[in-house]
Amino acid sequence: MDKAMIRVRMSSGDAHYGGNLVDGAKMLQLFGDVATELLIRHDGDEGLFVAYNKVEFLAPVHAGDYIEAVGEITHVGNTSRKMVFEARKVITPRPDINESACDVLEEPIVVCRAEGTCVVPKDKMRK
Repeated sequence: MDKAMIRVRMSSGDAHYGGNLVDGAKMLQLFGDVATELLIRHDGDEGLFVAYNKVEFLAPVHAGDYIEAVGEITHVGNTSRKMVFEARKVITPRPDINESACDVLEEPIVVCRAEGTCVVPKDKMRK
């Protein structure tokens, strides 16, 4: 089925809690962006995200981390599209070395997984 991926760096503006911790809702925002791309590629329309069926927050995300969010359409219904998502930390800052040091992680750290459902109204489908 269709797949999509985006990669972004979490900024200090994304940090919501002490210790530069990023709110988990930021991962859901990234999944929403991935879902939008998947729907555009599949149906020619942005569609609507209607439900998360499952969300798991698995590891902390901090300002400066690079997050790769991936998604895939797993089922196509009449107007619904079921999807799975995963967010992975792929680069992390190393302030213990200096203020601009970062490490590319040998193995990405899965920080969040989710399953969701989107809908594209019939009159909006172009493909």
